[in-house]
Amino acid sequence: MAHLAVRLTPGAAADRIDGWDVDAEGRPVLKVRVRARPVEGEANAALLTLLARALGVSKSAVSLQRGGQSRLKMIQVDGLDDARMRANLTRL
Repeated sequence: MAHLAVRLTPGAAADRIDGWDVDAEGRPVLKVRVRARPVEGEANAALLTLLARALGVSKSAVSLQRGGQSRLKMIQVDGLDDARMRANLTRL
């Protein structure tokens, strides 16, 4: 099981992964944009779908652990370890 910190930007022109950044505390954060608006969980659902597709896992393997109402989110990915997850994201 892998954990991934994500900074989500809803309402973008296209769904895309922008790459890695660091948060205020120096931890790595994946920057992601989705077209969906932050209404009734639509942006969170779009984020989970995009990450599942990018990582090559099923949608049910990707879940939101923290940050449902925040731009900074913690995502759990079942079926991958941290190293494999980062390798999959790096090749994008």
